[in-house]
Amino acid sequence: MTIEHRPPPNYPRVEFGRRIMAFGIDFLIVWSVSSLLGTSALGIQFLQILVFAIAWLVLRVVVVYNNQGQSLGQYALDLRVLEVERGKVPDLQALLKRETIIGLGALLLAIALSNIIRNPTAILLILPLAIDCGTAAASDSQMRQALHDRYAKTIIVSTSRGYSLDIKVKRILETLQRNVRR
Repeated sequence: MTIEHRPPPNYPRVEFGRRIMAFGIDFLIVWSVSSLLGTSALGIQFLQILVFAIAWLVLRVVVVYNNQGQSLGQYALDLRVLEVERGKVPDLQALLKRETIIGLGALLLAIALSNIIRNPTAILLILPLAIDCGTAAASDSQMRQALHDRYAKTIIVSTSRGYSLDIKVKRILETLQRNVRR
């Protein structure tokens, strides 16, 4: 008996800009919630880290699991998280693996942004997130999976279900450009 390896189905490619914007929307929501607890003390507080982690897991695991594979940012830009093999919404364990890795990078980004004025070397905290997400552009041209996607066996795909924020913004900008040219 031999085991056949089936290639994963072909999914529509997603531009990096849309993925970054969806991540940015989710990040800004979670960062705003956790920043409400901030003070003028140096660094980031433990309570802020705890609130950030809980809010991240709620937004990126619970909401995604209950919303057909879409967080708020992914919904706004017509993206969806799917399992590579089955083509379905990942189970909670796969989502938890995925979001623990990317959430740690997001948390380090939040810490860097909170401390960048007082300590410019805090920018180095962005490196783990850049390395994780940079692998999608640098080494995986076919499926465009970042390290967290490879580990959890997930993929980001385009979908027709969503708000289409990127398309609406493009239309508004085109209209503004036409009006300025007149």
